[in-house]
Amino acid sequence: MPADVLAGAIRPDWPAPPGITALMSTRAGGVSAAPFDSLNLRPPALGGEGVDAPDAVLENQRRFSAALGAQPVWLNQVHGADVLRLMPAHLQPGAVLPRADASISTTPGIACTVLVADCLPVLFCSADGRAVGAAHAGWRGLAAGVLDHTVAALCQAAGCAPADLLAWLGPCIGPDAFEVGADVLQAFGADPQHLAPADAALFRFSPRPDGSRRWRADLPGLARRRLAALGVGWQGGGHWCTASAPSRFFSFRCMPRTGRMAAAIGIAAR
Repeated sequence: MPADVLAGAIRPDWPAPPGITALMSTRAGGVSAAPFDSLNLRPPALGGEGVDAPDAVLENQRRFSAALGAQPVWLNQVHGADVLRLMPAHLQPGAVLPRADASISTTPGIACTVLVADCLPVLFCSADGRAVGAAHAGWRGLAAGVLDHTVAALCQAAGCAPADLLAWLGPCIGPDAFEVGADVLQAFGADPQHLAPADAALFRFSPRPDGSRRWRADLPGLARRRLAALGVGWQGGGHWCTASAPSRFFSFRCMPRTGRMAAAIGIAAR
């Protein structure tokens, strides 16, 4: 397999500066057997039920890294808002997976990486290419401020303003599939009883046949609103739905025992 090819992978279509490499995997192009078929990238060290064969995952990760052109640092994601600044020590064999839901880097050859299977991955870079970042933005992390913290850390690392950042949103569960309860609306400061017009555009009332109150949440829309409020200069992507295309994307809501995709970004090694 050529180093720059990975079946089914998505490369962001964005005005990133030269020297930035970014990639979003799908479920195609790997060696894992069902139900993890085929490019499951979730590290076996994370444990849990139904762990994939370690040798298969290692081969999948090797293919992803080769196509990306940088070495991913995998995280132990907990749906929080902590941001890790990556260092070469994070690539040491056998290192414990860092507990965080976002990372940034200014070191060439190291890739900020997040795992997803319905949650929203957001990739960042500064317009001058000095810093990159990746955030795992499910609704809990998004409401907790993971994008806010990532933008702040990137701006500090690159010595820039939010207007000098680019953000790309990858595949996630879409607004027609993401059913939520009142607790999710309240986490974003919305009143389920009296939705403001701006909130009603992102939370569409969709009760169940039995009358249970439910809404359809626009996760990419919520992220775009937050990025705009933070002053991020450019944003794009976010138009794929993982739950409506389970043959292309891993989707936890469609199949809880499944694999994980990855979105990663790095500064190419010189």
